[in-house]
Amino acid sequence: MSYETIETEGVPIKAWTRGVQVEDEARRQLVNVARLPFVFRHVAAMPDVHLGIGATVGSVIPTVGAVIPAAVGVDIGCGMCAVRTSVRAEHLPDSLRDIRLAIEDAVPVGFAMHKETPMGVSKTWRKRFAEDYKAMIARFPKIEQKDATAAPRQLGTLGGGNHFIELCLDEAGHLWVMLHSGSRGIGNRIGTFFIERAKQIAAEREIALADRNLAWLEDGSADFREYVRWLGWAQDYARANRDAMLNAVVAALRRRFPDLALAAEAVNCHHNYASLEEHFGHRVWVTRKGAVRAGAGELGIVPGSMGAKSFIVRGKGNAESFMTCSHGAGRRLSRTAAKKAFTLDDHAAATAHVECRKDGGVLDETPGAYKDIDAVMAAQSDLVEVVHTLRQVVCVKG
Repeated sequence: MSYETIETEGVPIKAWTRGVQVEDEARRQLVNVARLPFVFRHVAAMPDVHLGIGATVGSVIPTVGAVIPAAVGVDIGCGMCAVRTSVRAEHLPDSLRDIRLAIEDAVPVGFAMHKETPMGVSKTWRKRFAEDYKAMIARFPKIEQKDATAAPRQLGTLGGGNHFIELCLDEAGHLWVMLHSGSRGIGNRIGTFFIERAKQIAAEREIALADRNLAWLEDGSADFREYVRWLGWAQDYARANRDAMLNAVVAALRRRFPDLALAAEAVNCHHNYASLEEHFGHRVWVTRKGAVRAGAGELGIVPGSMGAKSFIVRGKGNAESFMTCSHGAGRRLSRTAAKKAFTLDDHAAATAHVECRKDGGVLDETPGAYKDIDAVMAAQSDLVEVVHTLRQVVCVKG
């Protein structure tokens, strides 16, 4: 077996963590989750597992009769998208700075949003999201953002933190566009609202919890039905957000490479979400908090840090992991600890081969803050196989 089994007072934990660091606090969080009465069969921990809020990032939580909103988190539907292009390494200029700036001009990053929503994005919003959004805000006014126009204007925007847009080269010299983002401010509002609602219910019922962020919503309740509805809406928004950004980046590249073509359909996968699935003969809710579905033959993306390689992977459908793999390298140091441990010179040296920001605003994302991606991949060799190995040449951060 390539996983370690950790027995608890509740269900076991099966951890694909051999050869990688796991914090004691993360282990305690896994145990807290495993002791909940509605967790099905076992909790799975991926090799990028690290401390989260309530539930551990890099964990898979199967449940029957309940869902934990904080386990999904506030960046609902956060995930990855990648596509191979016809551009090759030899087509790239010596300096990639202008290309990075063109991407930053095409996609709002950080707190920025569209001043005027592009026509295609606006059409997507009106066709797929606007009507339900109005219904949601009418039902739950507290979910609405301070800027009432933010939800449509943030569709097709990156955000900050660990979200990124990258250009990468694969082992054959093909250029890929790869990006990481989620449901932006509206997903945060939805997640926060229902996390607080779950906590309120737990307090009213005087439910004893090891962590208040493990409060749940029970299947069959009105709160559960509402959460599942708007969870699905936010997950769709996150997918559309990545699609819109991918289109914008490809359009920016075509201004430099007019003959650019896309070699295949993009790989697009959530890694912060919940879905109803069948496992071990039962229909269960599977919450993947910082984890990617890896069903047999399914393609996924496992990124390294902004200075390390990344992988396009194919799932092996491992039943014990609930058909899941890691969503990246996983943090080794917290953001605060990373800023104390590394200097700007350290960051510049670690990202010397990448056209990216080298300032203090991204120091908490420096490669040394993350686990060794090779060790992470070795620990999950029975979960996925590598299809492509990518190395970053351009990285855009918010």
